[in-house]
Amino acid sequence: MTPRTATLIGLSAILMWSLLAVLTVATGTIPPFQLAAMTFAIGALAAATGWIVRPGAIAALRQPPLVWAVGVGGLFGYHALYFLALRLAPPAEAGLLNYLWPLLIVLFSSLLPGERLRPHHIAGALLGLAGTALLFTGNGAALEPSTWPGLAAAFVAAFVWATYSVLSRRLKAVPTDAVAGFCFVTALLAALVHGLIESTVWPQGLTPWLSIIALGIGPVGAAFYTWDIGMKRGDIRVLGAASYATPLLSTGFLILADYAQPTANLALAALLIAGGGLLAAKDMLHRS
Repeated sequence: MTPRTATLIGLSAILMWSLLAVLTVATGTIPPFQLAAMTFAIGALAAATGWIVRPGAIAALRQPPLVWAVGVGGLFGYHALYFLALRLAPPAEAGLLNYLWPLLIVLFSSLLPGERLRPHHIAGALLGLAGTALLFTGNGAALEPSTWPGLAAAFVAAFVWATYSVLSRRLKAVPTDAVAGFCFVTALLAALVHGLIESTVWPQGLTPWLSIIALGIGPVGAAFYTWDIGMKRGDIRVLGAASYATPLLSTGFLILADYAQPTANLALAALLIAGGGLLAAKDMLHRS
């Protein structure tokens, strides 16, 4: 697999994650950790079905403790912090801080062996950050002291996901099949936390159930596997900068589903995010 192909596969995760918000809204009022447990279990089971065709793939679960710590810590740690942020802070501000992770990936990539951070990578990431910030302007929510723990959780979540993504590159020898195991453990941990702090609410109607299945197959399933391929074999700087398309696409899907309204800010954010992604991807475009 060429780096360009792996990068394109990694980009598919961004598209799937852009559906996370609209699908989550469609699930109704299911508590966050219950939803995480259900969707991660679906994602893990969907991947495990591939083991029937490739029985040897289950051997990928035999990994040292450090690999399991990185995998489970990244998936569960990020989602636990993100859900906590959405409970304790205004969603727009929490989302803005959370979307620092693409910029952090681009910057952290300079610490990897053989990687080199160039000025256009930084410029592209900063343009994307400006576009992301623009998506959340005009919200007007007051940042009361009571929201600070949630904002801190969102900030730390960005570092957790960026660190997980970059460390995936260092663990390049670990097969992507191991991600299924990380999802299984994440589902178990989410179920444990749900049992401790939440009350169970089952989906009512067909739409919530279909949305849960779609989440488990896509944004909380296949997206982790394609992202793993992109992080380990693709251009990590391009993927980091292109990740700024996630809030833009997510907002677009919310508008199409009539959960949000189009604004002038959205149009300008589109130019900044698309321009930043193209600038950061200049190397790949020149090689194509």
